[in-house]
Amino acid sequence: MEEKIKKLEQTAKEIRVDILKMLTRSGSGHTGGSLSAVEILTCLYFSKMRHDPKNPKWEDRDRFILSKGHAAPVLYAALGKCGYFDTRELLSLRQLGCILQGHPECARTPGVEVNSGSLGQGLSQGNGMALGLRLNDKQSRVYVLMGCGEMQEGQIWEAAMTGAHYKNDNLCAIMDNNGLQIDGYVKDIKGIEPIEKKWEAFGWHVIEINGHNIKEILGALDQAETIKGRPTIIIAHTIKGKGVSFMEDKVQYHGTAPTEEELEKALKELE
Repeated sequence: MEEKIKKLEQTAKEIRVDILKMLTRSGSGHTGGSLSAVEILTCLYFSKMRHDPKNPKWEDRDRFILSKGHAAPVLYAALGKCGYFDTRELLSLRQLGCILQGHPECARTPGVEVNSGSLGQGLSQGNGMALGLRLNDKQSRVYVLMGCGEMQEGQIWEAAMTGAHYKNDNLCAIMDNNGLQIDGYVKDIKGIEPIEKKWEAFGWHVIEINGHNIKEILGALDQAETIKGRPTIIIAHTIKGKGVSFMEDKVQYHGTAPTEEELEKALKELE
Protein backbone atom coordinates (compact mmCIF):
# COMPACT_ATOMS: atom_id res chain seq x y z
CA MET A 1 0.00 0.00 0.00
CA GLU A 2 2.80 2.42 0.85
CA GLU A 3 4.38 1.92 -2.56
CA LYS A 4 1.01 2.43 -4.24
CA ILE A 5 0.43 5.67 -2.35
CA LYS A 6 3.87 6.99 -3.31
CA LYS A 7 3.17 6.22 -6.96
CA LEU A 8 -0.18 8.01 -6.83
CA GLU A 9 1.43 11.00 -5.10
CA GLN A 10 3.98 11.21 -7.91
CA THR A 11 1.20 10.99 -10.49
CA ALA A 12 -0.63 13.82 -8.71
CA LYS A 13 2.49 15.96 -8.86
CA GLU A 14 2.84 15.33 -12.60
CA ILE A 15 -0.82 16.21 -13.16
CA ARG A 16 -0.29 19.50 -11.29
CA VAL A 17 2.61 20.32 -13.59
CA ASP A 18 0.49 19.57 -16.66
CA ILE A 19 -2.34 21.76 -15.36
CA LEU A 20 -0.04 24.71 -14.80
CA LYS A 21 1.64 24.35 -18.18
CA MET A 22 -1.59 24.05 -20.14
CA LEU A 23 -3.22 27.00 -18.37
CA THR A 24 -0.16 29.19 -18.87
CA ARG A 25 -0.11 28.35 -22.57
CA SER A 26 -3.84 29.09 -22.96
CA GLY A 27 -3.62 32.36 -21.02
CA SER A 28 -7.04 31.73 -19.50
CA GLY A 29 -8.82 29.13 -17.42
CA HIS A 30 -9.41 28.05 -13.86
CA THR A 31 -6.30 27.29 -11.85
CA GLY A 32 -7.34 27.14 -8.19
CA GLY A 33 -10.20 24.65 -8.44
CA SER A 34 -8.26 22.44 -10.83
CA LEU A 35 -5.33 22.15 -8.42
CA SER A 36 -7.59 21.46 -5.43
CA ALA A 37 -9.07 18.36 -7.07
CA VAL A 38 -5.85 16.71 -8.26
CA GLU A 39 -5.59 13.97 -5.64
CA ILE A 40 -9.26 13.11 -6.02
CA LEU A 41 -9.02 12.53 -9.78
CA THR A 42 -5.68 10.78 -9.40
CA CYS A 43 -7.22 8.22 -7.06
CA LEU A 44 -10.26 7.76 -9.28
CA TYR A 45 -8.53 7.38 -12.63
CA PHE A 46 -5.35 5.62 -11.54
CA SER A 47 -6.69 3.35 -8.80
CA LYS A 48 -10.43 3.07 -8.24
CA MET A 49 -12.37 3.40 -11.48
CA ARG A 50 -12.79 0.67 -14.06
CA HIS A 51 -12.19 2.28 -17.43
CA ASP A 52 -10.36 1.61 -20.68
CA PRO A 53 -8.67 4.48 -22.59
CA LYS A 54 -8.56 2.27 -25.68
CA ASN A 55 -12.31 1.74 -25.47
CA PRO A 56 -13.85 4.89 -23.95
CA LYS A 57 -17.41 3.62 -24.52
CA TRP A 58 -16.87 0.24 -22.84
CA GLU A 59 -20.30 -0.62 -21.46
CA ASP A 60 -19.03 -1.89 -18.11
CA ARG A 61 -16.90 1.16 -17.33
CA ASP A 62 -17.37 3.32 -14.26
CA ARG A 63 -18.54 6.84 -15.08
CA PHE A 64 -17.07 10.16 -13.92
CA ILE A 65 -18.92 13.47 -14.18
CA LEU A 66 -17.18 16.79 -13.58
CA SER A 67 -20.09 18.88 -12.36
CA LYS A 68 -17.74 21.80 -11.58
CA GLY A 69 -16.89 21.92 -15.26
CA HIS A 70 -14.69 25.00 -15.10
CA ALA A 71 -12.06 22.73 -13.50
CA ALA A 72 -11.71 20.98 -16.87
CA PRO A 73 -7.88 21.20 -16.84
CA VAL A 74 -7.60 18.62 -14.05
CA LEU A 75 -9.87 16.23 -15.96
CA TYR A 76 -7.96 16.75 -19.22
CA ALA A 77 -4.62 16.22 -17.50
CA ALA A 78 -5.86 12.95 -15.98
CA LEU A 79 -7.40 11.72 -19.24
CA GLY A 80 -4.26 12.55 -21.18
CA LYS A 81 -2.04 10.78 -18.70
CA CYS A 82 -4.31 7.73 -18.83
CA GLY A 83 -3.93 7.60 -22.62
CA TYR A 84 -7.31 8.79 -23.89
CA PHE A 85 -5.48 11.18 -26.22
CA ASP A 86 -1.96 12.37 -26.98
CA THR A 87 -0.73 14.52 -24.09
CA ARG A 88 0.55 17.06 -26.64
CA GLU A 89 -3.11 18.06 -26.97
CA LEU A 90 -2.97 19.55 -23.46
CA LEU A 91 -1.16 22.61 -24.75
CA SER A 92 -4.04 23.33 -27.12
CA LEU A 93 -6.41 24.04 -24.22
CA ARG A 94 -9.17 26.53 -25.11
CA GLN A 95 -7.93 27.07 -28.65
CA LEU A 96 -10.53 27.35 -31.40
CA GLY A 97 -11.29 23.94 -32.85
CA CYS A 98 -9.25 21.94 -30.34
CA ILE A 99 -10.56 18.88 -28.51
CA LEU A 100 -10.03 20.50 -25.10
CA GLN A 101 -12.52 23.31 -24.69
CA GLY A 102 -13.02 25.52 -21.63
CA HIS A 103 -15.67 23.11 -20.37
CA PRO A 104 -15.74 19.36 -21.02
CA GLU A 105 -17.57 18.33 -24.19
CA CYS A 106 -18.37 14.65 -24.66
CA ALA A 107 -18.69 14.80 -28.45
CA ARG A 108 -15.23 16.30 -28.76
CA THR A 109 -13.05 14.80 -26.01
CA PRO A 110 -12.46 11.05 -25.57
CA GLY A 111 -13.22 9.95 -22.01
CA VAL A 112 -15.64 12.79 -21.22
CA GLU A 113 -19.07 11.41 -20.27
CA VAL A 114 -21.22 14.55 -20.36
CA ASN A 115 -20.99 18.21 -21.31
CA SER A 116 -20.85 20.71 -18.47
CA GLY A 117 -21.56 24.39 -18.25
CA SER A 118 -23.89 25.86 -15.66
CA LEU A 119 -23.10 24.62 -12.17
CA GLY A 120 -25.47 22.28 -10.37
CA GLN A 121 -26.33 19.84 -13.15
CA GLY A 122 -23.84 17.02 -12.64
CA LEU A 123 -25.59 15.23 -9.80
CA SER A 124 -28.84 15.05 -11.77
CA GLN A 125 -26.91 13.54 -14.67
CA GLY A 126 -25.28 11.13 -12.26
CA ASN A 127 -28.67 10.00 -10.96
CA GLY A 128 -29.81 9.25 -14.49
CA MET A 129 -26.69 7.26 -15.25
CA ALA A 130 -26.92 5.35 -11.97
CA LEU A 131 -30.54 4.40 -12.63
CA GLY A 132 -29.75 3.41 -16.21
CA LEU A 133 -26.93 1.15 -15.08
CA ARG A 134 -29.21 -0.57 -12.56
CA LEU A 135 -31.91 -1.10 -15.18
CA ASN A 136 -29.31 -2.75 -17.40
CA ASP A 137 -28.03 -4.93 -14.54
CA LYS A 138 -24.59 -3.32 -14.68
CA GLN A 139 -22.30 -3.28 -11.65
CA SER A 140 -20.62 -0.06 -12.75
CA ARG A 141 -20.45 2.95 -10.45
CA VAL A 142 -20.96 6.66 -11.09
CA TYR A 143 -18.77 9.35 -9.52
CA VAL A 144 -19.74 13.04 -9.55
CA LEU A 145 -17.31 15.78 -8.49
CA MET A 146 -18.94 19.00 -7.27
CA GLY A 147 -17.63 22.25 -5.86
CA CYS A 148 -18.50 23.82 -2.51
CA GLY A 149 -19.89 26.98 -4.14
CA GLU A 150 -22.01 24.66 -6.23
CA MET A 151 -23.83 23.63 -3.05
CA GLN A 152 -25.66 26.95 -3.34
CA GLU A 153 -27.49 25.65 -6.43
CA GLY A 154 -31.04 24.47 -5.85
CA GLN A 155 -30.74 21.70 -8.43
CA ILE A 156 -28.10 20.02 -6.27
CA TRP A 157 -30.65 19.50 -3.52
CA GLU A 158 -33.35 18.28 -5.90
CA ALA A 159 -30.81 15.75 -7.14
CA ALA A 160 -29.89 14.86 -3.56
CA MET A 161 -33.54 14.00 -2.85
CA THR A 162 -33.75 12.00 -6.06
CA GLY A 163 -30.63 9.96 -5.35
CA ALA A 164 -31.84 9.04 -1.88
CA HIS A 165 -35.41 8.33 -3.05
CA TYR A 166 -34.24 5.85 -5.66
CA LYS A 167 -31.63 4.35 -3.33
CA ASN A 168 -28.83 4.94 -5.83
CA ASP A 169 -26.10 3.12 -3.96
CA ASN A 170 -24.05 2.90 -7.17
CA LEU A 171 -23.71 6.69 -7.05
CA CYS A 172 -20.90 8.44 -5.18
CA ALA A 173 -20.75 12.22 -5.05
CA ILE A 174 -17.53 13.97 -4.06
CA MET A 175 -17.47 17.54 -2.80
CA ASP A 176 -14.28 19.51 -3.45
CA ASN A 177 -14.68 21.63 -0.33
CA ASN A 178 -11.99 24.27 -0.82
CA GLY A 179 -14.05 27.08 0.69
CA LEU A 180 -13.74 29.55 -2.19
CA GLN A 181 -15.78 30.52 -5.22
CA ILE A 182 -15.33 33.16 -7.89
CA ASP A 183 -16.41 36.10 -5.69
CA GLY A 184 -14.73 35.12 -2.43
CA TYR A 185 -15.22 32.77 0.49
CA VAL A 186 -18.32 30.57 0.27
CA LYS A 187 -19.16 31.32 3.91
CA ASP A 188 -19.35 35.06 3.12
CA ILE A 189 -21.35 34.81 -0.11
CA LYS A 190 -23.95 32.26 0.90
CA GLY A 191 -23.06 29.93 3.75
CA ILE A 192 -23.65 26.23 3.20
CA GLU A 193 -22.88 24.90 6.67
CA PRO A 194 -23.61 22.57 8.36
CA ILE A 195 -23.05 20.75 5.08
CA GLU A 196 -22.49 17.28 6.58
CA LYS A 197 -25.78 17.38 8.50
CA LYS A 198 -27.64 18.61 5.43
CA TRP A 199 -26.52 15.66 3.33
CA GLU A 200 -27.31 13.28 6.17
CA ALA A 201 -30.79 14.82 6.46
CA PHE A 202 -31.29 14.22 2.73
CA GLY A 203 -30.65 10.52 3.29
CA TRP A 204 -27.06 10.16 2.11
CA HIS A 205 -24.18 8.31 3.70
CA VAL A 206 -21.57 10.98 4.51
CA ILE A 207 -17.80 10.53 4.72
CA GLU A 208 -15.44 13.38 5.62
CA ILE A 209 -11.79 13.31 4.60
CA ASN A 210 -8.69 15.35 3.85
CA GLY A 211 -9.03 15.68 0.09
CA HIS A 212 -5.27 15.78 -0.44
CA ASN A 213 -4.50 12.62 1.53
CA ILE A 214 -4.29 9.69 -0.89
CA LYS A 215 -4.83 7.06 1.80
CA GLU A 216 -7.96 8.79 3.09
CA ILE A 217 -9.38 9.22 -0.41
CA LEU A 218 -8.84 5.57 -1.28
CA GLY A 219 -10.36 4.50 2.03
CA ALA A 220 -13.43 6.65 1.46
CA LEU A 221 -13.93 5.33 -2.07
CA ASP A 222 -13.64 1.77 -0.77
CA GLN A 223 -16.13 2.48 2.01
CA ALA A 224 -18.61 4.00 -0.45
CA GLU A 225 -18.74 0.70 -2.34
CA THR A 226 -19.92 -1.11 0.79
CA ILE A 227 -22.90 1.18 1.42
CA LYS A 228 -26.20 -0.33 0.29
CA GLY A 229 -29.62 1.27 -0.11
CA ARG A 230 -28.49 4.89 -0.33
CA PRO A 231 -25.94 7.03 -2.16
CA THR A 232 -22.72 8.28 -0.61
CA ILE A 233 -21.13 11.72 -0.58
CA ILE A 234 -17.47 12.20 0.27
CA ILE A 235 -16.84 15.68 1.64
CA ALA A 236 -13.21 16.26 0.76
CA HIS A 237 -11.67 19.20 2.61
CA THR A 238 -9.21 20.75 0.18
CA ILE A 239 -7.16 23.88 -0.46
CA LYS A 240 -7.76 26.02 -3.51
CA GLY A 241 -4.56 26.22 -5.54
CA LYS A 242 -3.03 23.31 -3.63
CA GLY A 243 0.64 22.62 -4.33
CA VAL A 244 1.67 26.15 -5.26
CA SER A 245 2.25 28.25 -2.14
CA PHE A 246 1.42 31.66 -3.60
CA MET A 247 -1.84 30.33 -5.11
CA GLU A 248 -3.14 28.45 -2.08
CA ASP A 249 -6.40 29.80 -0.64
CA LYS A 250 -6.27 32.81 -2.97
CA VAL A 251 -9.55 33.75 -4.62
CA GLN A 252 -7.77 35.61 -7.44
CA TYR A 253 -6.60 32.28 -8.84
CA HIS A 254 -10.14 30.94 -9.20
CA GLY A 255 -10.33 31.90 -12.86
CA THR A 256 -6.87 33.26 -13.63
CA ALA A 257 -4.12 31.43 -15.52
CA PRO A 258 -0.49 31.67 -14.37
CA THR A 259 1.90 34.02 -16.11
CA GLU A 260 5.17 32.66 -17.49
CA GLU A 261 6.97 34.00 -14.42
CA GLU A 262 4.45 32.40 -12.07
CA LEU A 263 4.74 29.13 -13.96
CA GLU A 264 8.50 29.08 -13.53
CA LYS A 265 8.16 29.76 -9.81
CA ALA A 266 5.44 27.13 -9.39
CA LEU A 267 7.39 24.45 -11.23
CA LYS A 268 10.36 24.98 -8.92
CA GLU A 269 8.07 24.33 -5.95
CA LEU A 270 6.85 21.11 -7.53
CA GLU A 271 10.30 19.69 -8.33
